[in-house]
Amino acid sequence: MPFTNQSPRAVFGRDLIAGVVVFLVALPLCLGIAHASGAPLMSGLISGIVGGLVVGSLSGSHVSVSGPAAGLAAIIAAQLQVLTFEQFLVAVMIAGALQIAFGLWRAGGLANYFPNSVIKGLLVAIGVLLILKQLPHLVGYDRDDEGEMQYAQVDGESTFGALWSAYENLLPGAALVGIVSIVLLLVWENTRLKKLVVPGALVAVVVGTVLSEILSASGSALGIESSHLVQLKVLGSEGTGVRDLLRFPAFGEVFSLDPSPLRDVLIAGVTLAVVASLETLLNLEATNKLDPLRRNAPPNRELIAQGFGNLVAGAIGGLPLTSVIVRSSVNVNAGGKTRVSAIVHGVLLLLSVVALAQLINCIPLSALAAVLVLTGWKLATPRTFVQMWKDGMNQFLPFTVTVLAIVFTDLLIGVLIGLGVSAMFVLVRNLHGGFQVYDEDHVGGSVKRIELANQANFINRAHLASVFEGFAKGESVAIDARRTDYIDPDVMSLIREFVEEDAPARKIRVSTMGFKARYPLDDVIQHVDYTTRELQEKMTPARVLQVLKDGNERFVSGKRLKRDLVRQVDATADGQHPMAIVLTCIDSRAPVELLFDLGIGDVFVARVAGNVARDKIIGSMEFACKVAGSKLIVVVGHTRCGAVKATCDFVAQGVDPAVATGLTNLPAVTSVISEAVRAEPEDGARDGSNLAFVDRVTTRHVHHTIDWIRSHSPTLKQMLDAGEIGIVGGMYDITTGRVEFFEQSAQVPAAH
Repeated sequence: MPFTNQSPRAVFGRDLIAGVVVFLVALPLCLGIAHASGAPLMSGLISGIVGGLVVGSLSGSHVSVSGPAAGLAAIIAAQLQVLTFEQFLVAVMIAGALQIAFGLWRAGGLANYFPNSVIKGLLVAIGVLLILKQLPHLVGYDRDDEGEMQYAQVDGESTFGALWSAYENLLPGAALVGIVSIVLLLVWENTRLKKLVVPGALVAVVVGTVLSEILSASGSALGIESSHLVQLKVLGSEGTGVRDLLRFPAFGEVFSLDPSPLRDVLIAGVTLAVVASLETLLNLEATNKLDPLRRNAPPNRELIAQGFGNLVAGAIGGLPLTSVIVRSSVNVNAGGKTRVSAIVHGVLLLLSVVALAQLINCIPLSALAAVLVLTGWKLATPRTFVQMWKDGMNQFLPFTVTVLAIVFTDLLIGVLIGLGVSAMFVLVRNLHGGFQVYDEDHVGGSVKRIELANQANFINRAHLASVFEGFAKGESVAIDARRTDYIDPDVMSLIREFVEEDAPARKIRVSTMGFKARYPLDDVIQHVDYTTRELQEKMTPARVLQVLKDGNERFVSGKRLKRDLVRQVDATADGQHPMAIVLTCIDSRAPVELLFDLGIGDVFVARVAGNVARDKIIGSMEFACKVAGSKLIVVVGHTRCGAVKATCDFVAQGVDPAVATGLTNLPAVTSVISEAVRAEPEDGARDGSNLAFVDRVTTRHVHHTIDWIRSHSPTLKQMLDAGEIGIVGGMYDITTGRVEFFEQSAQVPAAH
């Protein structure tokens, strides 16, 4: 795995530093979440240790960090109302076993069904909560109403109340440390200092601790009391042993003859498994987006890793754990690149319990709060709101609702509300989706084509029924199911009723196509999308010209008609009745049927270099009009014509094309075009390098060709004079796809 240009040693060093930063962030969170859950404080630390050592070793994510999650605090607190803590540990182990089963059953893809707007809303909401919850600690407000230590306020009820209490109970010394720390972080993040190996978060914590020690040692009134510093039990103090720090599951109580504990424990275990797995998958998806290297962690492996983590945590007295977006984002921001940082943070949490409690107890909570406030700001940056607004209301509204719902309720409820809003948008789109209606102007007349989507569901039925009701008497309707894989029985019943009963009663001609064998509805084509003898006889030259114009407009706009070319092959097998004869250049960029959005059998096409009309071409035109019944002759040149450019060069240089090129028959083309070259005025360059001159020559040559056709075919001239046919020239722009017709010199009668 490449890490830009960093050496393995540099990556490892960066991971060590990131692990330290994550440890410093995780420590108060572990304690605070345990406190908010109503569980022993040590259970939060145990969960953090297991998340780092066990899950960090087994996870497939490079930057995700696991531990006790704020999103589970309310659920844990509710379960501890009916279970003892030891019974609850059994539920944690059951949840772990279920998560392993989820991973083995490959249920990790569930996160792919969560929309991006909800994932981004989750990230922003976590950032907002992080800021709101840490602002009181930033100014030294670290106590709740009962005066107990409050390391990380996590319950939504007191988040906003704590802000006002913090304002009333501001501690100048703690506030000074917090403000200095956050200013240092801002300077570090927005200057060249950011490029240094040591992350700003670590520097801020160290500087904040040193400042706190100086204030206390100097006897200043700004000195910070121990109640506003990190506080841990010191192993060995007052006879405290390792076993005193651990709690063990009460299997005997749970699996006793009394079924009540077992039922409650099973309910708790299933609830924790589902919620913890969902939160892990959501956080993992969010963490993948935070990873600068955009590495995707295997979700099934993550569930298995989390399952083993919860098995171990439950066995030794820890809280249930998940992948945690706060710690993961801190890890990414501190430069963590591999799982080493997560493992290091777990090791440091273990050392903090065993040997470093006294040193860690010197860190001001306000310094840690500064790190978390800036982390929250990075997650909840206003740029995200602006981008979601630009993405449209169907993205912005679910995103905003998710943010607000998480902030004012909790993570799981907020995500579910966000999903509900997203689902509403999907439902509304589907109510008016499932098919598209196109107005098509075929040679045989206007057709309303209903193109069914890949899936036609029952929620599309009401909209489709209203469309059917809106068709007028005598209209032609085509129901196209060629792209459809599934049609709901309710929708199919509506279609059959319209085709077999309603449409005939209202004199509506309905064509059906593409219905699979399992839908007993045969292909029936009642509209005409190719030129028949009857249509040809009814057409006037003006109508044919309009058909060509409309077709070119569809070609330019990318709205070409849907044609069944195979059916047209069958329909024209016994005869053809083209409506026009089109003379154009052999240039590969000027395919006539595409330019005018035509089908098989609609026009004759004569292609020759430079659209030169001489005996054989004129003979073909006479056959097309006099014998085959075509109503319009169209001569189409095109911009940047190679034949015209070459002729301009030959004329400018005064050379014989056959001698200059060795192409003995080339003069048959260039000699005709040269008349237009000599007739076109130009003060500048008169060779192929002057593209504007070349295009004007091409236009003049089209007019010359039309005059030649009139003067050299008595048959066609007689038909033109009688108004039986028309003739028109045009210029095709190869850069835009548009054909400009020269109607000022055209001879196109509107009727016979």
